[in-house]
Amino acid sequence: MLVIFVLGITQVRAQDSLHSTLLQDLVISTSGPQMYPLQVSDSIFHLPASVAKLDTKLLQSNNRVELAPILNTVPGVFMQSGTFNTNRLSIRGIGARTPYGTNKVRAFYGNIPLTGGNSETTIEDIDLEFLQNIHIIKGPLSSVYGAGLGGAVLLQPKTPDPEQMQAGVSATVGSFGLIKNQLFVSSGADTYSFNVGYHKIENNGYRENSSYYREGITITGDAFRRKKSKLTYLSQYTSIKAYIPSSIDRETFLNNPKAAATNWKEAKGYEAYKNFMIGLNYDFAVHENITSATSVFYSLKDSDEPRPFDILMEKTETFGARSQFVGSWQLGGKLLRATVGFEFFQDGYDAATFENLYLENNGQGSLAGADKNRLYQTRNFVNVYSQLRYVFSEKWELSAGLNYNKTSFVLQQKYPLENAYDTPYGYNGIWAPQIALSYLPSKLQTVYLSVGRGYSLPSIEETMDEKGQVNTSIKPENGYSVELGTKLFSADKRFYAEAALYRMKVNDLLVAHRVLEDQYIGVNAGSTVHMGLEFMAQYKWQLGGKTRIIPFVSAALGNFMFHDFKQNDQDFSGNDLTGVPKNQFTAGFMLNLPYGFGLKADYFFVDKIPLNDANALFTDSYSLCNAALNWQGKVTSALSLSVNIGVNNIFNERYASMVLVNATGFGNSAPRYYYPGQPVNYFGSFQLRYAL
Repeated sequence: MLVIFVLGITQVRAQDSLHSTLLQDLVISTSGPQMYPLQVSDSIFHLPASVAKLDTKLLQSNNRVELAPILNTVPGVFMQSGTFNTNRLSIRGIGARTPYGTNKVRAFYGNIPLTGGNSETTIEDIDLEFLQNIHIIKGPLSSVYGAGLGGAVLLQPKTPDPEQMQAGVSATVGSFGLIKNQLFVSSGADTYSFNVGYHKIENNGYRENSSYYREGITITGDAFRRKKSKLTYLSQYTSIKAYIPSSIDRETFLNNPKAAATNWKEAKGYEAYKNFMIGLNYDFAVHENITSATSVFYSLKDSDEPRPFDILMEKTETFGARSQFVGSWQLGGKLLRATVGFEFFQDGYDAATFENLYLENNGQGSLAGADKNRLYQTRNFVNVYSQLRYVFSEKWELSAGLNYNKTSFVLQQKYPLENAYDTPYGYNGIWAPQIALSYLPSKLQTVYLSVGRGYSLPSIEETMDEKGQVNTSIKPENGYSVELGTKLFSADKRFYAEAALYRMKVNDLLVAHRVLEDQYIGVNAGSTVHMGLEFMAQYKWQLGGKTRIIPFVSAALGNFMFHDFKQNDQDFSGNDLTGVPKNQFTAGFMLNLPYGFGLKADYFFVDKIPLNDANALFTDSYSLCNAALNWQGKVTSALSLSVNIGVNNIFNERYASMVLVNATGFGNSAPRYYYPGQPVNYFGSFQLRYAL
């Protein structure tokens, strides 16, 4: 896993089982050879944790633009999407209360952390057609990837096929003016490889003031490949301009869901940025039993966001490094594998806000006025980690890990001058241990028990008080997770199922408290408890020589609640956690037919979602049905073609695809909780690939 971010993990042979044939079509796969992401086991099947893998076929099974319909097939994972650029990813209820984006979940793109020093994560900017797969780690079960409370998302860029040069083009068209084009070329040889891709996306949007434009280029590959070493590289440039319709109140949601929030429409509010990332990784076999990998990375993001209440201009510059050693030995004739490493990065965040004079601009939208505020933050992030795996019998394995994090920052208020300050601050070091025991009663079943501690760092806004000063009383969230699970095949290996039962208590809960229309502050307001049962199953039913149907089902049954939560003299203890459904259910099938035809259909149910901490208002539950018909085959011996046409929300369900929790109405306006989801919508795509 993560070939660009290869950290010396030993390659493993693909299992001759259903996992290498059936499960790669759906959510979880152990197909290989591959570089294993967690360094705990040789396969996901034997891993003492709940980890999902989304492969290329699944990532491209929808419109090749939106990630939410794909991630939401994974039990325990819920991605809300207000627009293409407004998304919130939560795992097992962690991260559900973040106002406008994703935090509490770490993410990596190749060897580059997508989670910055402000604790925010953006994965929706990555081109799905340039990804080889995605691994989703649920919960704080990975010392190697930072022990985040919610877990981690690992995105692997595509790598070239060896000894082959290819070029291709793809296009997607869809409802509401969706157009996507992609070009790529790749080549592989004995000592090097490269893969270059360009994409452009345009969309008018279902709602007012929601047009979207994105283009980007990605370059990956390796060089100086030798028997014991190689250098891999990744570079990406992305440019985006996305207009923002914002959330709307309930009456508008029910009667005119296409409408944008009035003030955002009048200001013609949008988000625009340019983002550049580059990473290098060098792998080297130090000894017969020891491998090492060292990576360096750099990213620069320059953004501009005119909002009704101000115009925000931001620049974030990040650089860092990661180094790791992995050793494998025999101890008493049994395998012992140890990993040690460290990660360091530094963020420089420069932000300024200006008055927005859109009301004085004759209907032309946003216009910058006088300075309001200037802020600069430098954040240093250090992770030291270790991971151990010991196979002490044929049926028993022990794994353990330890992560240590130390984060410090300097926050400078430069304007207005009367409020200027320069405050250094740091959190106490955080130790996050993890231990798991696996029992393998047979080659067809794994049973595991794991315990791990995770943490989540505050965002920049959450570190400040109402006066804009550093709140030195703010602490990172932290909590322990306990998970009991099993994975099993039937005797004929046509049926596969897995289940996980978990409980996590999060202490020092960070609450984003809105004090002004343009200002949130963080408060450690108590604790939450996250409990749940996750289940998935699938069956390979061969109907003929080239015909098979693969039905699948997954469910996540949760109980997420405030354990001890008091705010503004109100006691919310015992209430349901805001912003996340208790229950989710997915079912569907994939049908493979002769002559290259295929059909995929799925049903997705989401339970009602609490909109405020008092549980006085909930969304309605909803169900979505999607379907797509595809064909792939050879036009000539060198030219291949694939075609995919589909429809989402077949029955035109009215639903909120994203919510703003604890929304507050300012002036005489009603609270704006709702981001309307798209009605029935269609898409079609094709890809031509030529092997040179």
